[in-house]
Amino acid sequence: MCGMLNPLQNLEVMLDLMTFSCQTGECHLYVSQWCTVPFIYESCCFCGPCRTDHYHIQFIYIHQAIFCFLSAPFISHISSASIPFFACELKAVTPYRRGFFCGDSSITYPYMEREAIPDSLLIAGGIVITGLTIALGECYRVRFRGVHSRAFVRNLYVSCLYKELGSFLFGCCVGQSLTNMAKLSVGRLRPNFLSVCNITYASINCTPGSYMAQVNCRQPNQKMVEEARKSFFSGHASFAMYTMLYLAFYLQARLSWRGARLLRPLIQFLLVMIAIYTGLSRISDYRHHPTDVLTGFIQGGLTAYWVAFYISSMFKPCARPDLSPTSMSLESPLSSQQTVC
Repeated sequence: MCGMLNPLQNLEVMLDLMTFSCQTGECHLYVSQWCTVPFIYESCCFCGPCRTDHYHIQFIYIHQAIFCFLSAPFISHISSASIPFFACELKAVTPYRRGFFCGDSSITYPYMEREAIPDSLLIAGGIVITGLTIALGECYRVRFRGVHSRAFVRNLYVSCLYKELGSFLFGCCVGQSLTNMAKLSVGRLRPNFLSVCNITYASINCTPGSYMAQVNCRQPNQKMVEEARKSFFSGHASFAMYTMLYLAFYLQARLSWRGARLLRPLIQFLLVMIAIYTGLSRISDYRHHPTDVLTGFIQGGLTAYWVAFYISSMFKPCARPDLSPTSMSLESPLSSQQTVC
């Protein structure tokens, strides 16, 4: 009969793989050390005749996966890519003060308080929908598809989440940093600039066709005036296209259910339509010019393609492991259904 494991309390190691050997009738515990996480293992007992040489049991501990996922390497990569983004959001850098031609009708649209898709909805929808789908998909692959990783992190859940979810968040930071860099350096005026500035061409007494390098706005809220100088390019269009297109790429690589052939392309089409609607709504809200939205679509799409095909591992081929008797060991158990990525 196989042995029995007693509960291990406050063990400051990551116990991600427990291998039970039936040849000697004992339970052998193999430990991979990577980070310090206190947790409790439940007792396990395996009884009865042993039919195979090894039993491979994996336990899922979400709290340790989250702890190790939010580690120093991950945070350092994300924070480095977010420097331009936070520099803009924290008002550390002001946008370029671009002038305008008197009589330019493209900046005379009214200011609308209500937005079709506010920033909170955009960020929550893009991060939660895509991030949750990736997290569930990777956990499913590890649990039911027998995925094996060669990464230095021995916990498969942490490794897969780090590769895919970390790549997605890294692309978010890169895309928004590029967007904010363009907004600050170009300083293009939004379509509602004159309305936000609380002036008209008649009030400033300018000659039609003349270039106004500087203008004194009557708007007391300087934050609104600075935001009115950040038209190029659309952050909504860029972020929506990146998150939705990246999710479409992920479904293309991971969703292999053949029960409904049109299910995957239908979902992908809806995701892209959501991104396009988000960008077009910025034109209707008089927040961006059409060229701003088009450029945002291109930037978000290129970023999603770059991250999906060149940074993440979703489209990288997986090698079948060496299953010869000499290569099999208790420390790296692999079943015939596992792939090494």
